[in-house]
Amino acid sequence: MKMNRLTSLIMIAMALGVIVGYACNTLAGSPAEAKEIASYFGILTDIFLRMIKMIIAPLVFATLVAGLAGMGDSKAVGRIGVKALGWFVAASLCSLALGLVFANLFQPGAHLDVPLPEVGSAVGLKTSALNLKDFITHVFPKNIFEAMAGNEILQILVFAVFFGLALGQLHNRAAHSLVGTLEEVVHVMLKVTDFVMRFAPIGVFGAVAGIITTQGLGMLAVFGKFLLSFYIALAALWLVLIAAGYCVLGKDVFRLLKLIRSPLLLGFSTASSESAYPKLMEQLEKFGIRDRITGFVLPLGYSFNLDGSMIYCTFAALFVAQAYGIELTLTTQITMLLILMISSKGIAGVPRASLVVVAAVLPMFGLPEAGLLLILGIDHFLDMGRTVTNVLGNAIATAVVAKWENGIATVDDAVAEAEGALPAPEDALALAKAA
Repeated sequence: MKMNRLTSLIMIAMALGVIVGYACNTLAGSPAEAKEIASYFGILTDIFLRMIKMIIAPLVFATLVAGLAGMGDSKAVGRIGVKALGWFVAASLCSLALGLVFANLFQPGAHLDVPLPEVGSAVGLKTSALNLKDFITHVFPKNIFEAMAGNEILQILVFAVFFGLALGQLHNRAAHSLVGTLEEVVHVMLKVTDFVMRFAPIGVFGAVAGIITTQGLGMLAVFGKFLLSFYIALAALWLVLIAAGYCVLGKDVFRLLKLIRSPLLLGFSTASSESAYPKLMEQLEKFGIRDRITGFVLPLGYSFNLDGSMIYCTFAALFVAQAYGIELTLTTQITMLLILMISSKGIAGVPRASLVVVAAVLPMFGLPEAGLLLILGIDHFLDMGRTVTNVLGNAIATAVVAKWENGIATVDDAVAEAEGALPAPEDALALAKAA
């Protein structure tokens, strides 16, 4: 009931944001004045996102360590990690392929009436941040407090794996006490998350009103073909992901979709995957997924399983080629797809990540990166679709891996376990061995 109320409030906030943003855009005397008005709306969004970032690091660390310590051995971690990465790679390839198919089918950049930018123009994106060497070294933290301060999920994950496995190998009273403390920290952080989520409608209103104030509704009409084509491609990807989830989860996939409505809407309206993370973790727990699996697979997915970003990369790259009238053979397009597949795995933590990947790959195929200037104006609306798809993909991936690991409790078991009346399977096994 609380979730439905939050969802309703977010939808109302989105509608009010469009109305207020359009009024401000119409009444603003100049683009500079509209930008200044939008900056005040931005305060609301910034405050909400800062509160979200405030809880990400402790929530990820506590859930990961508590979950890994409960697993007890590194073999279980490796097994779950391999299954998760296998699903991520398959989903990414599917997303890229769908982007290629729909971009060729709809030809969103063909016969473009909008004046093209100069070939020598630059997009101002730091493509130098995208290279394999820097990404690999960046994964490993040099200071865990610095990683937490910067919300570097991959770095926190690496440290938490070492810490959690080490804690699981210790069988003394102090170690068990520390694990219990971290499990309580998880519950506290979820309660904090509940408090923060009450500000979500305000943050959503600020985000929508701000972008409409500066861009206006006219921007949607000008690039309507590109937006419509992209969202049709996203809809096809949703069907594929849900169908894949149905093959593993059965009818439970629809119960999962019902549970994650709120984080999906939150991610869509704010165009921020981080904003949906705490609520998504909470809803996956209600679905019955063991904390140890959610705490490990979900942060990993946020770094490596970005299905919405994948489909955008091929879509945007082919859009630029079509806009400039540059023909790309099927072989070239497949090669681009594979390069995007590899390059995209290093985009976690890079500002405007999807645009950075595309801008870095375009010159490899003789395409001017300045073509991205054509879609920078509507990138926020594209990002909304990318984000909600990323959230959906990670929710299904976590549930699938949990199913493979027999890590989904029945509804009755989940309630009993939450009340302390029934031990988790791993705890029951430990008790049996002790007996």
